[in-house]
Amino acid sequence: MANKFIFKPNKIDELKDHYDVVIVGSGGAGLTSAIQAYELGLSPVILEKMDKIGGNTNRASSGMNAAETFVQLNHHIVDSFQEFYDETFIGGGKQNNPELLKFFTEHGALAIDWLDQHGLKLDDLTITGGMKTMRTHRPSSLMPIGGYLVTELLKYVEKYQIPLFDNVKVTDILSDNGQVTGIKAESDREIEIKTSAVILATGGFGAGKDLLAQYRSDLLNLRTTNQPGATGDGIKLAQKLGAQLVDMEQVQVHPTVQQDTPHAYLIGEAVRGEGAILVNNNGTRFVNELDTRKNVTQAIDDLGGTGAYLIFDTDIRKRVKAIEFYDHVGLVKTGQTLSQLAAEIKVDANELEKTVANWNQAVKAQQDSEFNRTTGMERDISDGPFFAIHIAPAVHYTMGGLKINDKTQVLNTDNKVIKGLFAAGEIAGGLHGNNRIGGNSIAETVVFGRQAGQQVYKYLH
Repeated sequence: MANKFIFKPNKIDELKDHYDVVIVGSGGAGLTSAIQAYELGLSPVILEKMDKIGGNTNRASSGMNAAETFVQLNHHIVDSFQEFYDETFIGGGKQNNPELLKFFTEHGALAIDWLDQHGLKLDDLTITGGMKTMRTHRPSSLMPIGGYLVTELLKYVEKYQIPLFDNVKVTDILSDNGQVTGIKAESDREIEIKTSAVILATGGFGAGKDLLAQYRSDLLNLRTTNQPGATGDGIKLAQKLGAQLVDMEQVQVHPTVQQDTPHAYLIGEAVRGEGAILVNNNGTRFVNELDTRKNVTQAIDDLGGTGAYLIFDTDIRKRVKAIEFYDHVGLVKTGQTLSQLAAEIKVDANELEKTVANWNQAVKAQQDSEFNRTTGMERDISDGPFFAIHIAPAVHYTMGGLKINDKTQVLNTDNKVIKGLFAAGEIAGGLHGNNRIGGNSIAETVVFGRQAGQQVYKYLH
């Protein structure tokens, strides 16, 4: 077996006092923007406050949405930017920022090409809730997209010798006359770096109790799928420079999170995309499993706090590599037959068998008369052993954040560009409207991460 790649961050005494661009955060957006900036001849540095690289990107499992890609054509799928735009717009309650959405949907295919040129092959496709077309790209090894992306991008950071420091917390962005001039940070000492450009790629505030209390106190009792560093630091840094915030009350709750263990595990949408169904405590379906996250969450909430069960078989399990991990950490219940599975999860065996039989009939007829599901119906649930995962909703993604334009420039409260300040990824608000579609967050980090790297280059030249 090949040696496992282990990335070693730089030692703090290697930190210089000047870089062309300081990138705050080491998730998908931060790594992509650093590589893009470096390839354009700039000297970037990445600063990460946590001791673990990759942020929330590490936790992404489903894939990366893009339309009109060579991968889709290889799979005989003809898609269009317009359809991708329309489905995301409808999925976001038509509250998405049209300028950002247009750029995003028209640059996904270029981002897939860029990843491909860097050896990241996303050559398999699946589908997520709210979409009608297979446009969620993932590696054919079916390994979770986030870990794959972070590992492969870090290989470039290492190859290019882009300095990346962990355990460094940026405390201030310095400016003069409304123009970025540097940053202050803390590590084992006070740090000051001179720079003309800063890219904020610090993620959202899904683990930030203070911002959640301010904007969505109704969600404070829910668990979160976010890594502990997702506390909205970048938002606060930019606010000190007068940055405008948008959609801060739009917080996505993910419907399928296993939380019977001390650590909450997000069960990726690909499980449903490949054919799983959801049942209640009686063993019956209660929702179109691939409706938008908002609607599926509401349907589970309406069950009264019991959560629900994802039900799938061996065939579906083979299509989602992440299930091996879920099983490894003890989240998966197994039954050789459906009635054994029913006993294992304490639901009525007759009801579960009837539900699955009805579903298999719907798959055969390609018509779900119960809940009008039209996607994720390529395979039925008939290949034992059978499996179940208990899930309930948890805080997942913050759609709101800094107001940016399609050049990733951060805007102030007068809608004017803050010179030298850029933002990409979950820290930026507006793209997703009131509901993010699965597969759009990884796409956002790569599309806007590349754009940030390119626009910083343009700004400095």
